[in-house]
Amino acid sequence: MAMSKSTNTYNRQNWEDADFPILCQTCLGDNPYIRMTKEKYGKECKICIRPFTVFRWCPGARMRFKKTEICQTCSKLKNVCQTCLLDLEYGLPIQVRDAALKVQDDLPRNEVNKEYYIQNLDSQMSKFDPTQPSNSALKSKGASDLLLRLARTAPYYKRNRPHVCSFWVKGECRRGEECPYRHEKPTDPDDPLADQNIKDRYYGVNDPVAEKLMRRAAAMPALPPPEDRTVTTLYIGNLPENIVEEELRGHFYQYGEIRSLTLVPRAQCAFVQYTTRSAAEHAAEKTFNRLVIAGKRLTIKWGKSQGRQGTNEKSEPPPPLEPVPGLPGTLPPPPAFLHPFPPQMPPPPSRPNDFFNLHYAGGWGAWGAPPPPALHYPSQDPARLGAHAHASQPQT
Repeated sequence: MAMSKSTNTYNRQNWEDADFPILCQTCLGDNPYIRMTKEKYGKECKICIRPFTVFRWCPGARMRFKKTEICQTCSKLKNVCQTCLLDLEYGLPIQVRDAALKVQDDLPRNEVNKEYYIQNLDSQMSKFDPTQPSNSALKSKGASDLLLRLARTAPYYKRNRPHVCSFWVKGECRRGEECPYRHEKPTDPDDPLADQNIKDRYYGVNDPVAEKLMRRAAAMPALPPPEDRTVTTLYIGNLPENIVEEELRGHFYQYGEIRSLTLVPRAQCAFVQYTTRSAAEHAAEKTFNRLVIAGKRLTIKWGKSQGRQGTNEKSEPPPPLEPVPGLPGTLPPPPAFLHPFPPQMPPPPSRPNDFFNLHYAGGWGAWGAPPPPALHYPSQDPARLGAHAHASQPQT
């Protein structure tokens, strides 16, 4: 049993003796048949310096062995994993979570005060649900927009990779592919991520990972509403394959009354039209880059303005066709006598004689047979088709 001189050896009834650790899905690994070793009072907690039960396991193939770093009391106090010290619900550092929820850390830093504070928490947790966080501020606070943007929706198993082989860095590793460590270039020592402290992460101060995530959140794109106020339709992309219209309507009906919802299963997208513009803006603000269904983050975009799109099409004339070489130009317009009515005169009212195919010849009541068609095109002129002479002309 590992104990230091500062450990309170006479207060052993408050030492932790657990049967299973408090871990996140990433640290637990993807292997359903995991095997752990349990060492009772194996090490001291790196936060409260009290002996606790240490668990050690391998999360999967080609991964490094992991172990618990803090006791379960400190884990429940902050609602974090005992190994990576990230939030169990969002998978984010404590500094990011407390900044988003505006939670102030009231954990004392002094060793004596800290031990007294944690002992009181142990007695309180024994009366209530041990699965809930002990911090009352975390119980009352709900999810914020920042947490929904940065939260991890799936385990990040890349975090369990082995460490870099120090012999490979020196050029002296002779194991080759059998080496259990990574043969990669190590992190630059000047990189802030190379200097991480477990106490700073737990107290939420000077955490380089949290600062990186905060900068990423500040640079995230937004979804500005279109200028056309008539647009009340949202495009929903990256939908799961087996989603139904009732499930999708249940996610978007909470932001306002829906006029229509069109689901396109082949394209894995949908169009949600709200009755008011305010409801559409509220839905776009709450769901953009935040809504996750069946482990997939949905793509939210504004629909296009149909009226403006039609106006643009009418205002732009079609491009003129290029003339074909070798063909004549356009034909001249037909003469005026081919029109049944002059342009300046309106057509006469319908008469009973229209039924007998009689056309208007001029003036009211002047009805007769239609005039013979005039020869307009040269191909219809008999004089130009090789005819010799008319019957009225004398033959020579």
